[in-house]
Amino acid sequence: MQTLEATSPRPAVDLTQPGPNGRVLLDSQAATESNARTYPRRIPVAIAEASGSYITDVDGRRYIDFLSGAGVLALGHNHPELVAAVTAQLPKLTHGLDFPTPVRDEFKRRQIGMLPEHIRDDYKMHFCGPTGSDAVEAAIKLCKKATGRGQVVVFQGAYHGSTQGAMSLTSEHAPKTGLHNLLPGIHFTPYSYCHRCPIGLAPTSCSTNCADVLVNTLTDTHGGVQLPAAIIMELVQGEGGAIPARREFVHRVADTARELGIPLIVDEVQTGCGRTGTWFAFEQYGITPDVVVASKGLSGMGLPIAAILYRKHLDTWTPGSHIGTFRGNNLAFASANAFLDVVEREDLLAHVRKIADHLLGELTVLGDSPLVSDVRGLGLMLGMEMAAAPTADATQVASRFQQEALRRGLIVELGGRGDSVVRLLPPLNITVEVADDAVAILRDALTTLEAELAAEAGR
Repeated sequence: MQTLEATSPRPAVDLTQPGPNGRVLLDSQAATESNARTYPRRIPVAIAEASGSYITDVDGRRYIDFLSGAGVLALGHNHPELVAAVTAQLPKLTHGLDFPTPVRDEFKRRQIGMLPEHIRDDYKMHFCGPTGSDAVEAAIKLCKKATGRGQVVVFQGAYHGSTQGAMSLTSEHAPKTGLHNLLPGIHFTPYSYCHRCPIGLAPTSCSTNCADVLVNTLTDTHGGVQLPAAIIMELVQGEGGAIPARREFVHRVADTARELGIPLIVDEVQTGCGRTGTWFAFEQYGITPDVVVASKGLSGMGLPIAAILYRKHLDTWTPGSHIGTFRGNNLAFASANAFLDVVEREDLLAHVRKIADHLLGELTVLGDSPLVSDVRGLGLMLGMEMAAAPTADATQVASRFQQEALRRGLIVELGGRGDSVVRLLPPLNITVEVADDAVAILRDALTTLEAELAAEAGR
């Protein structure tokens, strides 16, 4: 069965937001659900059903979905093979705590088997609670226990979750407002964000100085930071604005961690499971992490799983050291195994690389607009950082761009500093035709926004 979608009609334009039926549900949500809800505030769509790359709202209007459940829907919505696998597992067992089951054992075997061959035999897997935040918490806890140390090094721009510990590792200030007594011993250091270099350099005049800051801090007898329990890093910062780390930066960090005996945690919650064109992003950087954090895309269809894979010498836990009721989701394991069947049969990772090159090339052309300051990404984890205009700052430009795209039937999300980056996370099995439809919408939206801002400036 082919995983790629057949060509579908492009969504209709001028979709006034929201429709009348959608307004009823959105108003109900606002009245009865937490103020912490996020996506419907900027994307006021009430979903009736979805299939592949498309969402249909309760007013019958179709959208191309380039949010993909914040990246969890690796094969889009309701892929038939994954649905069939879950349906077959459903009458057998749904929830199994950490008892071994055939479907769990296959999941574990195959996920470890997706690691590079030369390191597979040195890794174990721990099943966490259902979210990426839970897995991040487990990774930090594991490294602290194994090393007997307490400090953790993180990077500026990082996002590692919203639980108390994971939020402590997240660099953005806003989610921490009003919160006190977060995890102590966290040290933030510059990341290789060359478009907005934290130390004011350019790649042509830089010797990976951002990494040098960390190296000097950890090796200077007066650096002020004790030898940490771990360094945790995203190879592409997602919420930070789709920022791929430069290869030399990653190597300098990894080499330093190895030389000083510091466990290196690679947070692959967003980059893992094929999102960047290899199963894990670290494969493209040629490094060997001590701990890999995985979650979002594992099941392929949004059923929750979170896990860490780690080198065996770190496994100093005793029974019950880290537990969680929902670490035995056998439906998610079944879906994940079916997802891997598709990945292998369809050579999906090669498809991701091919379609990503095409999409990045098309977006780079849009980057010639004065409203776009940078286009970047790795695989199908892409971002367009917007620029300020005479009558609007970069945040406002990004927001208006997002709304223009939504009116034309394309769902995208914002991220980065000041939410000035338009983020694109399409399904991994997206076709060239759907990708081109999305680019056409972005082009139309950008052209309209340029005209509107020019008119405002001329008033």
